[in-house]
Amino acid sequence: MNLEGPALVEPSSVDRTFSLRDRYRQEMNCQVVHDSIHTRPGWTVSYVFSAGGPALGYGSVAIAGPWREKPTILEFYLVPERRTRAFDFFEGFLAISGAQRMETQSNDLLATTMLHTYGKEVSAESTVFRDRERTSLAANGSTLHPLTAPEETRLCIEERAGHAEWRLDVDGLPAAKGVLLFHYNRPYTDIAMDVDESFRRRGLGSYLVQELKRIAYELGAIPAARCNPENVASRRTLQKAGFEPYANILTGSIRG
Repeated sequence: MNLEGPALVEPSSVDRTFSLRDRYRQEMNCQVVHDSIHTRPGWTVSYVFSAGGPALGYGSVAIAGPWREKPTILEFYLVPERRTRAFDFFEGFLAISGAQRMETQSNDLLATTMLHTYGKEVSAESTVFRDRERTSLAANGSTLHPLTAPEETRLCIEERAGHAEWRLDVDGLPAAKGVLLFHYNRPYTDIAMDVDESFRRRGLGSYLVQELKRIAYELGAIPAARCNPENVASRRTLQKAGFEPYANILTGSIRG
């Protein structure tokens, strides 16, 4: 097995990176926020790294959606025994991909190191939360109603796409809406919610997040969440419902 030859980077089909992406997910052991776009035709370009032998890693660049005008590196992975050559492979990746920007989760230590080494104007786009504890918050007179049929929810889970909705009512009036989004690596789901302005500051948001967490576990999913770093109200709501912050989504431009 040739591991010490020149650092080679070549375009690849997404299929060729499947086994390496599985290793990446296992190492991350968390919700991978942009996981689903790798299965959308035309959304990413993939590259495989080698030293003249078997594949040692891969990289992916987003080229569609919000990244259409600014090709952005989303993933950079090398098998652990080859990370002593990380800079060689990353520089080859930059040269062939022509990426202008990079975006990564800060708990991906290898990619984060590359971003801070080769990037500029790095900032946190969002804060990522994971579940830490079960809570017992009061309903405060509210009732929760599903808006998505169970069979549709199960289909979303199976296809890793779409979302399911619930509504929180107070005295018969709609007070808040929450969703579970399933386009993430299995078994993670993302929680989002919005409380009507007239019903805010009653603890309804945290109660709704608590109940969506409970439903997620009942569906066999692990709940996660995100919010803008400057959204103090949202992060307090998530923490009150038992979530803890553990990473940021970092973005930055590539130097030169």
